[in-house]
Amino acid sequence: MKPKIIISEIDFERLEGLLSSFSENSFPGKAELEAELGRAELVDSKDVPPTVVTMNSTVKFKVSSSNEEFCFTLVYPKDVDASGKTISVFAPVGSALLGLSQGAEIEWPKPGGGTLKVKIEEVIYQPERSGEYHR
Repeated sequence: MKPKIIISEIDFERLEGLLSSFSENSFPGKAELEAELGRAELVDSKDVPPTVVTMNSTVKFKVSSSNEEFCFTLVYPKDVDASGKTISVFAPVGSALLGLSQGAEIEWPKPGGGTLKVKIEEVIYQPERSGEYHR
């Protein structure tokens, strides 16, 4: 059973537009991300709960298999930078993070087979929580 996910209407529209511009197998996990968008609860940006991972959120999460903890800002592919502090929503872990609430866990397919389990430890920064609705 997958956990509930919440996505702002703005993030949904932007991601749908981006995904439609790519061919079917243009990146690993495209089908999974599309499926997540299809099952998401869509809400207005002002109604996103403060503990949900949205685009441009900074999130601390744990990968269960390695028990490693990470902290990244979830960004669109064009916004990934060399700082090592960003992760694309098109990366498998990035897709897994989108829309999850603090404390939620999800199993997500890895490229090449297998799965990884990701648990949201803390949403450190969320644009909507800070009043940034149209970033």
